[in-house]
Formats: sequence, structure tokens, C-alpha cells
Amino acid sequence: MSSIIICARFRPLSSRERRDHGDESCIRRLDAETFIFKDEKQEECAFSFDRVFYEGSEQADVYEFLALPIVRDALNAINGTIITYGQTGAGKTYSMEGPNISDCDEKKKGLLLRVVDELFKGIKISEDTSRYTIKLSMVEIYMEKVRDLLDLSKDNIQIKESKVHGILLSGVTENGIANRAVGETQMNMASSRSHCVYMFTVQRETIDRRMRTGKLVLVDLAGSEKIEKTGAEGRILEEAKTINKSLSALGNVINALTSGPSSKGNHIPYRDTKLTRLLQDALGGNSRTALLCCCSPSPANASESLSTLRFGARHVNLKAKHIKASPRLGCKEDNNNNKHGALTQDKDVSSERILDELRKKLDEEDVKLLEELFILEGIFFNLSSVEDLESAYEDVTLQTISSLQQTVNELVLTVDELKRERETLKARLRAAEGSNEFHRQSAETMSFWHKILDFGSLISKFRLLFHVNKVN
Repeated sequence: MSSIIICARFRPLSSRERRDHGDESCIRRLDAETFIFKDEKQEECAFSFDRVFYEGSEQADVYEFLALPIVRDALNAINGTIITYGQTGAGKTYSMEGPNISDCDEKKKGLLLRVVDELFKGIKISEDTSRYTIKLSMVEIYMEKVRDLLDLSKDNIQIKESKVHGILLSGVTENGIANRAVGETQMNMASSRSHCVYMFTVQRETIDRRMRTGKLVLVDLAGSEKIEKTGAEGRILEEAKTINKSLSALGNVINALTSGPSSKGNHIPYRDTKLTRLLQDALGGNSRTALLCCCSPSPANASESLSTLRFGARHVNLKAKHIKASPRLGCKEDNNNNKHGALTQDKDVSSERILDELRKKLDEEDVKLLEELFILEGIFFNLSSVEDLESAYEDVTLQTISSLQQTVNELVLTVDELKRERETLKARLRAAEGSNEFHRQSAETMSFWHKILDFGSLISKFRLLFHVNKVN
């Protein structure tokens, strides 16, 4: 398959659009890949994509063409990214999540739920004996801040870059949707006000302890919108400005990638926004990328739909350009057995050289620990220079800190649980002590009455003896 797939999807007309414009549509279907679009000036232009999903398309059709090949590649350590793009209310979140991510029938399930099902299905039917681990991180980019949706206390996560592992989110939870920032505009009653990013990390450990990693990223972009149409004001207006700025920056990155060499040295402005920075590994390079341009077929939204389609058309040009490869996550597996043997030999020599350098600066026990960590993460398969060593060392440090933070959080939860159990045991102990005191007092009372009864019996005996003596 091509490394980039561009598709367009038109949702059905809404009740408001039918009320204001009837069944009029601004698109005319030619085939499954091409259509004619009529703009606000009634001028027609043709657009072609890898696939066009018209109003009657099913969720399964979109998934099988757009996402299924990328999911299968992720299981083989090839990175993939799926992006939904379009104006507010064009059907991006419906395509990504379906009508309700927590309760949805099979027919309406979005890309996200189908991706999860396919990941576990692919592992289940796998014939090899590899051990798989799947980690999920969920973040949103809101007002240029990256927030962890699995731990809302982490509301400003820093984005870091590694030569070995690519783009990393420092301290992100790897383990919800309901925590995503939404707001109401005139375009949509529940307009998403943030970019939502789902990051699946698929680790595959083979019998010989080789670790291969693939990253699968799903991005539900916030809706692009015109301020005068959405009726945004106050904070909603500021949100709209930030959203449009980040989407514009994404377009600038696309333009830079497709424009070829320039006088500025072909600078790619990844660092302009958090969105483009986070997607740096996904745009071009060795990753598999899929873009779904979601549009409204109504003439009332012709201007916004045209902008979305032009964005997708620019991205199509990536297929015909030579793009500088970005760092790829995971390790490459050579299909040639002879090359694999040579690679293994070079790897062993490189590993020993790196370990010798580490022994000059660290204790032997620390070096052994780092060696185990390097092997576990598959880092030795990529190192070839001192710069790679330093980068790998930094990566392991970041990963160790993240693991320690997660362990600390688990310990805190365990301590809290133990405190609750201690209080429960104390209450039980107090109840038991009270019960023992009650039994002790009861025993003393019974003993007292036994003594009185014994004394009464003794008196009776004396009386009987006295009576007998008197008779005698």
C-alpha cells in the first residue's frame, strides 16, 4: 500500500440544512474516486482522492479501506497515523468514535473501537510465539497545552524528541473520552474544542528477546470554523482562534513537505504548534498516514468544504514528492538472512564498545542494569555512534522516570487502601475489646451470684444441722 492515503467523506444533510436549502447538494458524483464540487459562485471543479465516501457510506467501509491496512502494519512494527480533518459539525468525531464510544452498536462503531478490536484480533490469530504488549495513551491539545485524559492532574505535558524513539510525551499515563473539552457553537451543539490524540504502542517480544515496537496514532482534530458562522465569543472565540492557528500550521507543514528544496533550506515548521510537533513522526518518512477529510454536502457550507478539500488535495502531492524521512520507532527487521547475520555481528561489536564507554563512567552494577534496559527496549539494534548512545541513555532515563512515577502513584493508592484497612481493623478491634469487657463483667456478675447461692446453701445446711441437734 502507499504510505499516504487521502479520502473524502460527505455526511448526510442535517435537518437544519434540509430546512434552509432543501435537498440541494454542492457535489456531483462521478465515481468512487472523483466528484464535481460546486462552490459559492456556482463554479465547478473536480477533485480526486484515493476513495470518496458519499452520504450513504457505512462506518465499516471507511475503516476497511482507510485504517485496516495501517492497523495490521502496526502489529508488524510499522508506525501509522489516522487523522480526521474538517469543519465543525462535518462528522469527524462520528467517523472516529461513532455516536457514543461507550455504548454503540456494531454498525455505527467508529474507527477507534474497530482499531482496538483489530489489534487484539490480530494478536489472537498470530501464529508465532511472540509476546505482545499494548499500551494506550490519550491526550488532548487544548489552548496549546497537552493534557493527559487518563490523569487530569497532568495538564501541561512536555513534548520531547529522541533519535531512537522519535517524539515522546514526558510522563504521560499509559494504561477519557468524557474528559475532552467540548463547547456549543451555532455549527454544532457539542463542538470539540481540542485536538484529541489516541496513541497505541504495540510491543512485540520474540523468543530471542528482540523487542519490536510499532506506534499507531489516531487524531481527531478540532473543527475548523469561521468565526462569523459559529457565533463564537469570549473564551469560545479564543479557543477558535487557537484551533484555526494550529490547523493553519498543519497546512504550512504540508506545504513545506510538498514544495521541495527552497531558499530556506527546506525548513519544516514542526515546532510552530504542539499539534504539528506531536505529529512530526507521522507526516512523511516511513510512517503510514491516512487522512480523512470530512465535509458537509450542503451549499451553505460550500466555502468550508472547499477549504477542507483543498487541504486534502495538497496532502495528495506528498505521494509524488521525495520527503526527508523522520525517525522511525521500533527496529527494522531484515528479510535477508545473510544481512541479518552481519547485522547481528555489527550489533554485538557496537554493544561491547558502548558498554566499555559506560564502564569508564559508571559502576559495573549500573552498567549491567543499563545493559538489561537497553536490550529490553531494543536500543542496541539502532545504536551506531556516541550521539546515539547519549540519546539512548536519555531515552532510558525518561522511561525510567515515567515508570517510577507510575509506580509511586500505584504505591500511593496501595498506602491509601492499607490505611482504610487499618481503620477497619481498628474498629473491629475496638468492637472485640468491648465484647471481651462485656463477657468479663458478665462472668464476674455470675461468679458473685454463684457465691451468694453457695452461701445460702451453707446456711440451709447449718439450719438443718441445728434442727437435728435440737431434736436430739
